[in-house]
Amino acid sequence: MSATTPKTLLKRLGLGLLLVCAAVGTASAIAPGTEDEIRSRLEPVAQLCRAGDDCGVVVAAAPTEPRSGEEVYNSFCFACHATGVGGAPLVGDVAAWEPRVAKGMDSLWGTMQNGLGAMPAKGTCMNCSDDELRASMNFLVDSAK
Repeated sequence: MSATTPKTLLKRLGLGLLLVCAAVGTASAIAPGTEDEIRSRLEPVAQLCRAGDDCGVVVAAAPTEPRSGEEVYNSFCFACHATGVGGAPLVGDVAAWEPRVAKGMDSLWGTMQNGLGAMPAKGTCMNCSDDELRASMNFLVDSAK
């Protein structure tokens, strides 16, 4: 066995004292409370819901009226058509929309339905009705007149 030097002994005692102080400081940092308060602090922040389980999820009510073309644009289309992301023609840019409109509204509708280049099908509005999509398409075309 090796002899413990005074320096090593002081290091060990200092480390032990540090750990005890840390434990005492942590224990005193826990806020006291009633059993109900403590129980509520210990509850999980989320619950696992498996497919098929009724987890009490509130489903948002479907809109009763169709959204206007401007509402659809402001919710889904603006991200690309206000900035030109992926080559998207800017809202109100007559020169950019002119060749597209010249191909006809049926061609624009096909692009709206199927996507083109960086534009995904339905412009990411998967829950839009055909009427809502047509209204947004008309909004964009009308903005470039």
